[in-house]
Amino acid sequence: MFEHVDPFIGTEATQLPQPQGLAATWWWPKPQVGNTHPGATYPLGMVSACAYSGAYPTGYGRYDLGTEGLPVPLYDRQVASGFTHFQQSGTGAIRKYYNYFRVTPMLQPLDDLGSLWDVVDEQAEPGYYSATLGSGIHCELTVGPKSAVHRYTFPAHRDARVVIDFSMGGLIIPYGRTVPLRARLAALAPGVAQGEIVVEGAPLAVHVECDAPGAWRQMLWYDRRLMPGGTRLDFDRIRPTTLRPFGLMWAGRAEPGQVVEARFGFSLRGVEQARENLEHDCGPGPRSFTVRRAATAADWREHLDGVQVDTPSRARQTVLSTAVYHSLIKPCLAMDESPFWPTDGPFVFDIATMWDIYRTQLPLITALRPHKAVALANALIQIAEEEGNLPIGYRMARGADQFSRQGSALAHTFLADVCQLGLPGVDWDWALVHMHNDLRRTYGEDFLLRGLAQPVSHTLDLAFGYWCTAYVAAHVGDRALVEQFAPLADRWANAFDPATGLLHDSTYYEGGKWNYSFRLLHDMAGRIALAGGDDAFVRLLDRFFGFGAPPVVQPGLQPELAEMAAGYRLDRFEGLNNEPDMEAPYAYHWAGRPDRTAQVVHDVVLNQFGTGRGGLPGNDDSGGLSSWYVWASLGLFPVAGQNRFLVNAPSWRAAALEVGGRSLTIETEGFREPEPGGPAQYVQGIVFNGRPLDRSWLSGHEVHRGGHLQVRLGVEPNGWGTDLASRPPSSRSPVPLTTSSGPPTLSTPVVRPGGAA
Repeated sequence: MFEHVDPFIGTEATQLPQPQGLAATWWWPKPQVGNTHPGATYPLGMVSACAYSGAYPTGYGRYDLGTEGLPVPLYDRQVASGFTHFQQSGTGAIRKYYNYFRVTPMLQPLDDLGSLWDVVDEQAEPGYYSATLGSGIHCELTVGPKSAVHRYTFPAHRDARVVIDFSMGGLIIPYGRTVPLRARLAALAPGVAQGEIVVEGAPLAVHVECDAPGAWRQMLWYDRRLMPGGTRLDFDRIRPTTLRPFGLMWAGRAEPGQVVEARFGFSLRGVEQARENLEHDCGPGPRSFTVRRAATAADWREHLDGVQVDTPSRARQTVLSTAVYHSLIKPCLAMDESPFWPTDGPFVFDIATMWDIYRTQLPLITALRPHKAVALANALIQIAEEEGNLPIGYRMARGADQFSRQGSALAHTFLADVCQLGLPGVDWDWALVHMHNDLRRTYGEDFLLRGLAQPVSHTLDLAFGYWCTAYVAAHVGDRALVEQFAPLADRWANAFDPATGLLHDSTYYEGGKWNYSFRLLHDMAGRIALAGGDDAFVRLLDRFFGFGAPPVVQPGLQPELAEMAAGYRLDRFEGLNNEPDMEAPYAYHWAGRPDRTAQVVHDVVLNQFGTGRGGLPGNDDSGGLSSWYVWASLGLFPVAGQNRFLVNAPSWRAAALEVGGRSLTIETEGFREPEPGGPAQYVQGIVFNGRPLDRSWLSGHEVHRGGHLQVRLGVEPNGWGTDLASRPPSSRSPVPLTTSSGPPTLSTPVVRPGGAA
């Protein structure tokens, strides 16, 4: 998998083949760009490092801020003014763009700091990025969990330099800059410095070691003026109007091929912990770039090998491998690094888009790395303990209540999954207190008082939040809470208009009522009945997915208001360009039409993902989009919060998914290599662990215990999954139905496709 990852996928405007079949009828309102970056990353690590142009939203790339249609170019080519640390991955306008501690290798005077150079000969792999600047300096970056290492190879020059700007952050777009509130910087010894900046309430410390040649000078600088002999800079209060750039520099004569290595340890708990983090990640002494790069590559290989497929298509292998890679960059887990509370233990940031990742990405992390899911669960509970609420989004910044408009009670879904799987290491009595309290905040008060919260999508969030919390209450034996929460979980129905079978008119965060009307609720049988039964529900879905509709034209560059309004009036599936309806293809399962799911998913997988920089249909949203592809192509889909996976036609002849050290192998019979515009394949029957399975779903326990799933495929539906007994369960009861009495064991070895253990 490692060798097939292309970190450049999604870094430029969407450039996919002309969509065919159903996909030609879908309309994409959101930015047509993945918003990813190719920089060096570590699996769920704290640090990333990448070339910096100041473009939206990662700091890498060529584009200005955009909210719909094709992105507006800032530059006609790839440029950079240096290399920064901490980037978002695939997000949009979250107003937290990091890019701290810009490092610029230069042959020009300090006055030219901030100039843009052409970037050529870019190369990237998991954990590594390299490029050559127009100045002729070859630049390489790698990272560890809490560190970064830079290696610069200079041409011959009488006054080469490596400059670190401690004052810079954010982007060059309007209102995109981040200004430190306080800062301090100290040169400790030749080649050694430490500093700390306070940005958006978070104290970010760095310990720097540079093995520049002994004849090179080490100097602090302020407002682009050198401070020879200076050893400290302290700023007790910085305002945007008073900020002047400041930092550290090494300068001297470079011989041809002169190599300079700079190592950075980061911490949110002071400079000494930053120094310890660097030593832990890289060891003492110079020339650690090669060692750190190899160690990070090994860690990435271990994570990426959790998904294996059998395919003759190198392009499709690249799409999948990169999707797994993008799914494992965020959130940032940083053990013992909380700057906001004194206790050690799990800390997390860059849960930037919980409204995307809770459906598919967090279930993928829970499958591949359950111990990290437990760490994330504990970190979320600790955030609630210290800051008063479970976050909808959480960044490296003070304040957990930044994204309440987007959704409510979404962390409850993830916590319910962890609880239902029986993963050890979480105090569920402690969790229950905060899950309960969180349901009453912001929109939760309207939900309790009126039975309905506006925007109406929050009503669905909160009803399911009560259902998930009731499960945890049942787990700890609090029957009183179960009985109290059960009728509140039924309030999802208040959001729907029985006359239309759709949600009531409301304001929505992205999309409209059609996009939100087909969420996978806990009581899908009740949802379908509200729409008028199976046939009526399927007709709504068919209309939404464009069955029988003519092709549409996608928004272009800076689309006009009338063009966008006409597109929204289509009330059409947004084809994975946007997140609210990414579950909708699987709603057919509850109406006995998994063949429709197969058709829609086939067209998404084959039309909406590709190779090259324009290979994503929209924002990757911290891996929410990529993880959807991983699950969908495997022929499984997690019903988040309900401990259940839906079965669909796999896109691979054979595959294996690592689940906590065990393996779930998936093999097919009658498989045809799929092609865009080609026919979908339909499940004819499944055998699980040697026994025929007369249902279209697996429990989370079955998946997480591993085993062997054999899927028989055909070119026409044969009625599989249509009868009531085979459909996924619906449960008004807060205690979900499963087919297993307990969590998975830990004994099944990991088996790769082809039978090798």
